[in-house]
Amino acid sequence: MTAPIPRDMPDIPAIPGIPVLMPSAVPAAAVMSPVRRPWAALYRLLIAGACAAAVAVEVAIGPPAHVLSHFVVQSNILLALVMLLASRRAWAARRPLPAALTGAALLYVLIGALVHHVLLTRMSPTFSLTGEPGTHTVWQAAARTVLLTAAPVAALLDWLLLTTPDRLHLRQAAPWLLYPLVYLTFILTRGELLLPGTPDRYLYPFLDVVQRGYKHVLGNALLLGLSFYALAVLLVAVDHTRPNPVRRRYRTGFRLRPPVG
Repeated sequence: MTAPIPRDMPDIPAIPGIPVLMPSAVPAAAVMSPVRRPWAALYRLLIAGACAAAVAVEVAIGPPAHVLSHFVVQSNILLALVMLLASRRAWAARRPLPAALTGAALLYVLIGALVHHVLLTRMSPTFSLTGEPGTHTVWQAAARTVLLTAAPVAALLDWLLLTTPDRLHLRQAAPWLLYPLVYLTFILTRGELLLPGTPDRYLYPFLDVVQRGYKHVLGNALLLGLSFYALAVLLVAVDHTRPNPVRRRYRTGFRLRPPVG
């Protein structure tokens, strides 16, 4: 026979100091049940397909090297790849893509759309990604609408409504501008290598060194760079203030029971 357990525990001397709980090495994902998001996966897959189809149409109509040299085409290709990967992760209930990658893809398609609608829509003749405006009017109009309007708006809605906020950081804004800087170098180098008189030697009129000179072109590039940085900062600020559209209650797998006795 064992001695009965006393109902009142004897006085035990207090342990000096406050015990410090060690941080758990188990990530939250290990105790949260994965959640598949089929509608988000389908939406992102549609965006990726629309971008890929629009780029394919432009490449089929115009010279591939000329079409693929445009910033808006390159940014939409990046968006299609990002959306394809994000769709797969949403379908398989995996962790989302790094916010720096998705934020960069969104920033670049917004830059392409804003530059076109603000600076290129009133050009005469009409600005064309293929260099041959009017040859396939319906197909060109449809592809241009997808690349310059529908895809950026769809990507913005995906970011606002289907992603977790507070993941972007101000320190990411400056590195995002490295790609536009490299693209500027590419455009100027391409123009120098092409023979004088080549059609569309400089793809954008505000970067045409022959017509405006390097001083004017670099001034335009500086103003555009500052505008792009301001847009990146705006995205970060919005990301830290917008509500969370995907907040869910996760089941941890641990069930608390009322105390015994």
